[in-house]
Amino acid sequence: MKWGKRIGAAVVGMAAVLGVVAAPAQATTTAAPDISLANVKAHLSALQTIANQNGGNRASGRPGYPASVSYVAQKLRDAGYNVTLQTCSSCAGSSQNVIAEWPQGDASQVIMLGAHLDSVSAGPGINDNGSGSASILEVALTLARENPAMAKRVRFGWWADEESGLRGSKFYVNSLPQTERTKIKTYLNFDMIGSDNWGYFVYDDVASVKAVFDEYFRTIGIQTEGDTEGDGRSDHASFKSAGIPVGGLATGAGYTKSAAQQQKWGGTAGRAFDSCYHRACDTLSNIPDTPLEKNSDAIGYALWKLAVGTSTGPDFSLGLTPSSGTVQAGQSATVTVNTTTTSGAAQAVSLSASGLPAGATATFNPASVQSGGSSTLTIATSASTPNGTSTITVTGDGTSVDRTAQYTLTVGDVSVRTFTNGTDYALNDYATVNSPITSSATGTATSPVKVSITGTHTCSEDLRISLRAPDGSTYSVKPTGSLPCTDLGTRNYSVPVTNEAASGTWTLVVYDAYAQDTGTLDSWTITV
Repeated sequence: MKWGKRIGAAVVGMAAVLGVVAAPAQATTTAAPDISLANVKAHLSALQTIANQNGGNRASGRPGYPASVSYVAQKLRDAGYNVTLQTCSSCAGSSQNVIAEWPQGDASQVIMLGAHLDSVSAGPGINDNGSGSASILEVALTLARENPAMAKRVRFGWWADEESGLRGSKFYVNSLPQTERTKIKTYLNFDMIGSDNWGYFVYDDVASVKAVFDEYFRTIGIQTEGDTEGDGRSDHASFKSAGIPVGGLATGAGYTKSAAQQQKWGGTAGRAFDSCYHRACDTLSNIPDTPLEKNSDAIGYALWKLAVGTSTGPDFSLGLTPSSGTVQAGQSATVTVNTTTTSGAAQAVSLSASGLPAGATATFNPASVQSGGSSTLTIATSASTPNGTSTITVTGDGTSVDRTAQYTLTVGDVSVRTFTNGTDYALNDYATVNSPITSSATGTATSPVKVSITGTHTCSEDLRISLRAPDGSTYSVKPTGSLPCTDLGTRNYSVPVTNEAASGTWTLVVYDAYAQDTGTLDSWTITV
């Protein structure tokens, strides 16, 4: 698919909220080229061959994964990218991330695109996630062939061991100094974009990033939905947890397509979006051309819009002093918002804040300034504001561009690291219980985290228990067992976790896998 128009900076400006750096009004961005479906499919064919030659999969820690790394890395080196193979010590088999940077554009403003390169061990993973990996590879190669003038630096990442808990992307983000993290203005993630019973899902974490993809899909007459199935379950969660604005695309996994979605997109209602999700049948024959082509073109559209072009007009920077603070519920934090004109004439800047915790409000005095001026931000919490740490994004909406900065607000005593949920939950046959705990602890959770569970169930062997971390990663606490049956009572577990933030909502997930025995989850406690 070709775009026969040029994109003025007025449209580029809509991508500017929450860290997406927009091109100024005077800049012109060259229209994105077609992303070759044939080339994307050739990359998928290569990944299928790699799996066929290496035990049927490309899982991290298995021979098919380093072969996949070699294929991707060589293509990028041949195209002129600066390629780094980063060994992930927390990944299975010390697998490697592939990081590739195009050596043009402003290095202090990075647009990053990523996809996990590993499969599950059950199959070759051609949709999950050969589709995302192959598409961003072809987008990267197209960028090199076209070689347009760049306003921003573009970086790509192919992640190891996503299937075991986002390990590769977590390792990468955690290895970056804070100064390098702040250079990444947007991270775009692509995980499963060729499902056989596809939908068109756009990550809705940041409205302005979603708007870029939605704009493309509107030009080809496709309605989109926010992606709920993948929320927190793919590599964008690693970047979001670090305060980096994120976006991305997906076509669905194990969730079932509704009748309304069938009316919107076609396909089969009542069937999973990908019938081969995490199965051996996730092969080349599992990938239809239509979603693969449209999503690949959407990725190219977004990249050109966010990173291509030259910036020559008025601009400003935005900073916060201090950049973090701690209050008790009911108290307020005061922050100075500083703006500086960095090029061209001064411009009017309207100020707003997002990401506030429940029960908190933000006011600016004054609410707008000329770039070069400052404002006082007051963040007022209420008695009902929960303990915990929030990343608040302050946006300066300028006449030509938008700029953002982050403030970290901690409410309550974060020295406490043990938390309890004492709500009773019925444990019924073939039913799942989700019991949440909100942690206000700071820093990284100490692995293994300690979990204590108290309840009644005449056959605890029926229960499969897992722990879901704040970023959506899931860890096994207890598998189902075999006879004889024993009562649940109080049980203590040590659960190894990988680079998890201590703060946020931890959820105990209890599934009763068999019939006849029921019970109650009385309480559970976690120490992070």
